Amino acid sequence: MRLFLLFLLVPLIEIALFIQVGGLIGLFPTLAIVILTAVAGTFLIRSQGSAVMLQLRETMEDMRDPTEPLAHGAMVLFAGALLLTPGFFTDALGLSLMVPGIRGKIFRFIRQRVVVQQFQYGRPDASNGSVIDGEFEDLDEPQGPSGWTRH
Repeated sequence: MRLFLLFLLVPLIEIALFIQVGGLIGLFPTLAIVILTAVAGTFLIRSQGSAVMLQLRETMEDMRDPTEPLAHGAMVLFAGALLLTPGFFTDALGLSLMVPGIRGKIFRFIRQRVVVQQFQYGRPDASNGSVIDGEFEDLDEPQGPSGWTRH
């Protein structure tokens, strides 16, 4: 029911805003603003998306929990979809999601309400029964002049 109301209310809000803004500044300036926000949104998505990907890469290299950068990436993606959707209300929501501080507050709000049952990151635990089988060969003598062996 909530989703139905969302799909019903958002277009109604957009239509009302188009009528109000178009009445104040005219048709062509209103259309120009909508097109400019879509273009600006594209550039913002690229810059913010690159920053989030860099943060995610650093998090993965440091073997830290990637939840926050992934959530920021999802919010940037959603903000991009909102900015590309014509309308003033969706543009305002999209632009607000482009602000890292607002994304951080949303992430903390969601994190307080989500309970993680189990999280495992890194190597699998050997106590769970998973065995990695392999072969090895003991080399007593160096096999040749490679620079890594003794002569």
